[in-house]
Amino acid sequence: MTSRYEGADDAVPRTSTMTTRRLVATWTTVIVVVALGLVGTAAATTKPVARYQCPPNCGHPLMGKPVVTNPRFTAPDGAFSVSYPAPGTAYSVTMNDSGVTAQYTGGSGGVMRLWGEPARGRDAKDITTTLLTDAFPDSRVAYELPNALVGYQPGYGVAADDWPDGQNVVASRTRILVMVAVKDDLALVAAAAGPFQEFGPGSGPPTGASLELAADMGKYVNSFQWRDEPPR
Repeated sequence: MTSRYEGADDAVPRTSTMTTRRLVATWTTVIVVVALGLVGTAAATTKPVARYQCPPNCGHPLMGKPVVTNPRFTAPDGAFSVSYPAPGTAYSVTMNDSGVTAQYTGGSGGVMRLWGEPARGRDAKDITTTLLTDAFPDSRVAYELPNALVGYQPGYGVAADDWPDGQNVVASRTRILVMVAVKDDLALVAAAAGPFQEFGPGSGPPTGASLELAADMGKYVNSFQWRDEPPR
């Protein structure tokens, strides 16, 4: 009797142990199969990383879409585009088919024009001289702008002075800036005019421009783009 009960007692834990081992083995098999399936799916859907041998194939730096902070004017024929002051700034902006005119309403005032016109075989210097003479026939060139760039294209520019009615007095002196660059026989022009104003230690950083509007003009001059040029 004793032997029978002991045998019966031994059978229970043996069955329980076998059941637990079988369950663990089953779940292990399921997990392995699922994991292998996921790895295979990922491998099949993931594109291989491009390999470069540098040099000569060094790839290119990461580039995102340029941040645009100002609206852009585009010529009706798409020949060029340029940024102009956004609404709510210290400018009153008007446009026509050739470009943008921005009246500066802050500080000492002034006007800025950004436009394009056919070069007709002329170089930047010839166009600059013609524009200055037509708009301000009595003006005098103060100096040539060194390394003048319009839309990052080398060009030509001058700073000039004009005295209305021939009065040679500082109070009525107008400072004029004209910059021109030519590409594909299209001249892009940036010009500004306003009261002459000297800058020094007590009135801001020294500048030979002597025009308050010039401090804000650079970003618009640089924003010029000829047709099919990539965004900057």
